[in-house]
Amino acid sequence: MQTSAQSERLDRMFFALSDGHRRSMLDRLGRGTASASELAEPLGIALPSAVKHLAVLEQSGFVVSEKTGRVRMYAVEPKAIRAMDAWLARHKKMLNTQFDRLELHLAAKSKRQGP
Repeated sequence: MQTSAQSERLDRMFFALSDGHRRSMLDRLGRGTASASELAEPLGIALPSAVKHLAVLEQSGFVVSEKTGRVRMYAVEPKAIRAMDAWLARHKKMLNTQFDRLELHLAAKSKRQGP
């Protein structure tokens, strides 16, 4: 059972992943740290828009940032990826169990009905 805090964190994570620009930024950050301008340029978005997307990613826990001189560098936070992966794995296991039961039910039904 999830706590309210866990549920809110998942909500923020799924919201962060709901936007293509943010997913692209995460993909790029998977290859290493980058500045907001480095993340904005290939997406063709203005720097203020990129910063807003990065704020959402940071609030969700997917991204951390560190200011180096005048430039803020962003990096993926592996703990957030692991947390999301664990949640997905639990649900995948549950769904696979349900699909296995359905398959057994349909096979038994097919045998009862015959060819």
